[in-house]
Amino acid sequence: MDSQPAPSQDVKRKAAREVIDILHEIATLLNTKLDRQQLSYCVSLIENGANPEALAKVIRQLREEFPEPSDEGEAE
Repeated sequence: MDSQPAPSQDVKRKAAREVIDILHEIATLLNTKLDRQQLSYCVSLIENGANPEALAKVIRQLREEFPEPSDEGEAE
């Protein structure tokens, strides 16, 4: 048995990677601060029925509740 994925799987993976790359470029331009992995999770959630507006709201709420630590004021 061949352990390599079928060519159609390779094509699908490459296409999915290209989509995430394009989405990451757009996300960077829009200053979303989402990395490729986070975007991939968001796309998967949306593909599985999550409401995109509700997802965006949850992300904003989480960022308000749990802000990323900043480098300001930490140098002593």
